[in-house]
Amino acid sequence: MEGDHRWFKVLPATMFCAALWGSAFPSIKTVYAIWEKQGIEVGLPEYWWFAGVRFSLAGLMLWLVARKPWTEVKATPKRWLWGFTLTQTYGQYLMFYFAVAIASGSLAGLLAGTGSFWWMLLAPLMTGAPWPSRRQWLAIGIGGTGIALATAAPGAGAGQPVLGALLMVGATGMGAVGILQFGKMKGTIGARAATGFSLGVGGLMLLATGGSTFARAGELMSPPVIGLTCWLAFVSAAAFGLWNHLSTRHPVPLLAGYRFLIPLCGMAESLIFLKGESAGWGLVVGAVLVLGSLVMAQRWK
Repeated sequence: MEGDHRWFKVLPATMFCAALWGSAFPSIKTVYAIWEKQGIEVGLPEYWWFAGVRFSLAGLMLWLVARKPWTEVKATPKRWLWGFTLTQTYGQYLMFYFAVAIASGSLAGLLAGTGSFWWMLLAPLMTGAPWPSRRQWLAIGIGGTGIALATAAPGAGAGQPVLGALLMVGATGMGAVGILQFGKMKGTIGARAATGFSLGVGGLMLLATGGSTFARAGELMSPPVIGLTCWLAFVSAAAFGLWNHLSTRHPVPLLAGYRFLIPLCGMAESLIFLKGESAGWGLVVGAVLVLGSLVMAQRWK
């Protein structure tokens, strides 16, 4: 792919995306804490409905700034467009919001980095990219060890770390499939139109999945929750739109190397902003192994 791929051209934009995505973990956990403090009982339908509100708003935001979204959508093969929507938004966030509810924000933030491992494994199958080298397989193994340690001793406020970890790894796998599918549509649709469609339609699907919650909207959406929902919608619109745009300018393997910034920001922002969470030895050692393996895999590509 032609273009300037030097680190100082890529790092600022990827760091901005990582900081935005990182803020989502403490923001979502804060909403859950507000409901708990108010004595509101919630479950999976409420989590998914809340996600649907966020992504529907985010999709609308992106379509308002897209150039010719309908024209681009009509010109794009629908199987790729719907596949992108079902994986990047609907499938990913069915698991993601459940994972954040039952695991600590810091553990969920760290495991967001597993998307890079998924990219290395799925890109050869979906795009014909080379398989990981022996050293990259070693990096994947080290990363897996780090995930196991982080899950075994994540620290205070861990919740249900094993199930949460499995759900987060599944969610990042869905996200990796989504971004690889987006690569199939670059010739007919731009990042803002495609991401807006994915977030908007996927958000409506999440709303429908949690449809029984509509009757409780007034109870759930207090002013603080509305404010956080608007922030989360902006996070999705800005970060997904920019990241998918970057994927049109830089090779996917290059961007995968910078994804280590996302778990770094997610874990750090959760530990800073969430009361009751602290890092156990497993989370600290696991984070070093996971982040180190991501950097190694990129250097050894």
